[in-house]
Amino acid sequence: MAESGPSVLSSRLASLNPFSRPKSKTDGDDLGEKIDSSTVAGGGHGSRRSAITRDQLRVSHALRSFLVHENVLSKNDAGLHDLGHLTDPLRALLGKPHIHVPSDLTDRSHPLPEYFISSSHNTYLMAHQLYGTSSAKAYEIALNTGSRCVEIDAWDDEDAEDEPKVTHGYTLVSRISFRSVCETIRDAVDREAALSASGSGYRTSPVLVSLENHCGNHGQRRLVEIMKEVWDDRLLSKAVRGKGHREQNGSGDHVLLEELGSKIVVIVEYHFPTEVEADDHSSSTDDEVDEDDEARQARKAYKEKKKAVPATTIIPELAELGVYAQSVKPADNSWFGEVGLKNRPHHHLINISETALRAHMPAEIGKIAQHNAHHLMRVYPKGTRISSNNLNPVIFWGLGAQICALNWQTFGAGLQLNEALFGGTEGYVLKPAALRAGGSGKLTTGPKKRLRLHVAGASDVPLPEGRQASDIKPYLSCTLIRPDDQGQNPAKRKTALYKHHKLGFLHDGENPAATDPVWEETLEWEYEDNELVFLRMLIKSDDSYSRNPVFAVAAVRILYVAAGWSFIRMLDLRGRETTCSLLVRFEVEDV
Repeated sequence: MAESGPSVLSSRLASLNPFSRPKSKTDGDDLGEKIDSSTVAGGGHGSRRSAITRDQLRVSHALRSFLVHENVLSKNDAGLHDLGHLTDPLRALLGKPHIHVPSDLTDRSHPLPEYFISSSHNTYLMAHQLYGTSSAKAYEIALNTGSRCVEIDAWDDEDAEDEPKVTHGYTLVSRISFRSVCETIRDAVDREAALSASGSGYRTSPVLVSLENHCGNHGQRRLVEIMKEVWDDRLLSKAVRGKGHREQNGSGDHVLLEELGSKIVVIVEYHFPTEVEADDHSSSTDDEVDEDDEARQARKAYKEKKKAVPATTIIPELAELGVYAQSVKPADNSWFGEVGLKNRPHHHLINISETALRAHMPAEIGKIAQHNAHHLMRVYPKGTRISSNNLNPVIFWGLGAQICALNWQTFGAGLQLNEALFGGTEGYVLKPAALRAGGSGKLTTGPKKRLRLHVAGASDVPLPEGRQASDIKPYLSCTLIRPDDQGQNPAKRKTALYKHHKLGFLHDGENPAATDPVWEETLEWEYEDNELVFLRMLIKSDDSYSRNPVFAVAAVRILYVAAGWSFIRMLDLRGRETTCSLLVRFEVEDV
């Protein structure tokens, strides 16, 4: 007799090697390494204190000399004759932020749909999407590093019917209790409240919980009871405006961000009476090309099991908690048409995969942006991203998607860009005027711009275990990323490689070690201007006979960059601080 059910799924997935080398088309430079509690990047940590102080940083003699040559510092201020000492002017330059977030972008007096929100996908997972480990600790990491929207997949627990579990269904992912997740979120909210009350300058902000329910009626009642019990008055359980207000009957404006305070706001699913379960993990031709054998087998097993289970009806007690966001997976295109979503719930949220949304791009970008000026959208990674790599959020921010739910498990390109948008904020950033109510929906309408990145050099490039300074040839690779780059290769520029001269006495001028490279180059781009242009910077080594490894990373939103020379504090591929600093100057002008 043929095997069926969970045993088949287990045997299929167990045969897969989670450590096999990926064969997909994903650019190796876009991959990151596993995030842990030492990670500081993720966005939304405006008053976070650096774990590495300025006194722990070092500036090479070559870069001190460069600052003197550029008339930024005098010889005395640069401390050319005492490399073990940081003078006050040099310390001040090291401490100068390389970005400045305009205060109007963190103003909270606008309706909730007019903000970008730092967001996590499948937050409970610590690593792989189909056979990784679930942990409540993952919620602590995501919230501490700045995520303001986390996801919970809730299921009935056959071993304890009163205690629903959190896991990735139909997979080998381990499970944790729903209660433990709620407790972790509560503790994070309480820590933020204490930090805000301490006078640190940190402002608390609401935490959105995207609740994907797979429980039956009893399990759903238990979800409601546990949330109310654990979160208590932290939970937003009713509208913030009084009965009789226009908002109550759907004719008024959406809730303002400031009105939500620091509440826990639940996003609850809404199912239409005739709804058919959508196949969110169906692949396009591009997905299939991008997929390796491992991903194809695992995803096929996942889809076969998922297809056999009907959509769950949401009970009224749970539906009532979706005060400001009812999650809808659209069955047709009416949601961005002139008529709008038919029979929609009040304050609906379009919950859509990157693949399904890209099918409407670029033809319908304007209509989608107009929809997103008034209603929420959550975009989540396609089903082929089982290794926890990420979508490019800039493309979807460009059409006004508020919630780009990113796999928070690895610090790859997607999360680096998320850090560039939300770093220096509390996880909510006002969208450009064109993408807000009354806007045109057209983001790129400005003049052509020229960006010049003046690159001096770096100090203390971090070396992976087993590498020596003598065998690296570092260079800086930079990519300009814009919403208009859909399906195209973004514009890359790079410096020449730096090579330390071992016979230094034969070399004229500075000859620092390879971990203190000096490039003294200018990289240049021309582009049509908009407010969502980003630059991603990688310090790499030009290695013979192998892929060039990445040693340190940083990403910035061009709108935020500070004037003058700045030291950018570089991160490693786990999103952790390093002592490496990159000395650069941004120059933006009209063409």
